[in-house]
Amino acid sequence: MENFINKVVELCTEGATKVLIAIVAFVIGKLIIKKVLKLADKLMEKNQIDASLRTFANSALRAVLYVVLVVTIIGILGIPMASVVAVLASAGLAIGMSLQGALGNLAGGIMLMVFKPFKVGDYVVTAGAEGVVDEITLFYTNIVTKDQRKIIVPNGTLMNANVENYSAQENRRVDLTFTCERGVDVQKVEDIIYGVMDKCDLVLKDPAPFVGVTGATDTATEFTVRPFCKNDDYWDTYFYMTKHVGAALGDAGIQAPAVRVVKEDKQ
Repeated sequence: MENFINKVVELCTEGATKVLIAIVAFVIGKLIIKKVLKLADKLMEKNQIDASLRTFANSALRAVLYVVLVVTIIGILGIPMASVVAVLASAGLAIGMSLQGALGNLAGGIMLMVFKPFKVGDYVVTAGAEGVVDEITLFYTNIVTKDQRKIIVPNGTLMNANVENYSAQENRRVDLTFTCERGVDVQKVEDIIYGVMDKCDLVLKDPAPFVGVTGATDTATEFTVRPFCKNDDYWDTYFYMTKHVGAALGDAGIQAPAVRVVKEDKQ
């Protein structure tokens, strides 16, 4: 009986020691992984690797390092890898079904890196989400909305959805509509608006801006104004045109011009 008790105590002590070592190894391993990921990100940034690829590679490296850590802990606990593989093999079908979505997202993430429909920092509308791409990871893409909400979209969904990228082109067109009183001198209004655009350094000469009558009612004449600007200057151009065209028309005695956007702006 005494031998049995001693054996139980010995096994418990040995098991507790292994568990304690495994916990210490896990904590130290997490710290090492954090340092390695930080160093890898700095190296990629130093070598001017694209931000989208950096976040994706960092996510992939994190997954690999944690797999290594888990395998190491299993070895410390003394669990035979053959037994672990046998258990995984017997549960392979169930695991495969449960990971089907995850594998689809992983494949989607790889496709996003290959075809690059957008990159970190782009303003996009896709899969019911709208905002700036903040991060592209192995399985998900994080999009930050204008009101600072974070939307996490599965990469598999993104690869099967239409992507409207407002940052893809160097230039962007600003679409505005100015409504003036009925019977106004059309040529005079057009000259005034073109004059405002000529004074705005943000408005590009090529492509050429457009001003024209696109609608009329019993009480109003509608002018569509379409200047082009650099993508980064979109809102500055929009507000400049709204303010100065309205003021210029008012100074010319044209009655109460009202400004509205033809379609919803996405940036």
